[in-house]
Amino acid sequence: MTDAMLDAAKERRLAEKMLRLGIREGDLREIFIRGSGSGGQKINKTSSCVQLLHAPSGTLVKCQATRSRALNRFLARRELCERIEEKVLGAQSARRQEFEKIRRQKRRRSRRARAAMLEAKYRHSLKKQSRRPVGFDE
Repeated sequence: MTDAMLDAAKERRLAEKMLRLGIREGDLREIFIRGSGSGGQKINKTSSCVQLLHAPSGTLVKCQATRSRALNRFLARRELCERIEEKVLGAQSARRQEFEKIRRQKRRRSRRARAAMLEAKYRHSLKKQSRRPVGFDE
């Protein structure tokens, strides 16, 4: 699985992660299929789309991110690792943590937006108070 875009360190880290999660190459069923979508005649003639099936877990991953078969093989394995890690680790997985981080950021943003809105309303009320006639009592 060598390609100009892949270096040995990345492949080694992926192999270690697969070993740590208990994913063996023998458990994987790899199929190369013709890609689809834009790309013209070239995409219709080459089988660069990679489909991985991990038999023990039943997880199916399809990758057609690039035109390179080797890079798609690497990306499909990485995606498979992420999916199985999410199943195994649940709340501790990196994908889940990223999702929770985005959720917290959105919640924080809405709180800030609410404070800014209240501040704008307060400033507007001060402006309107300054327009009242002198001696006007409620």
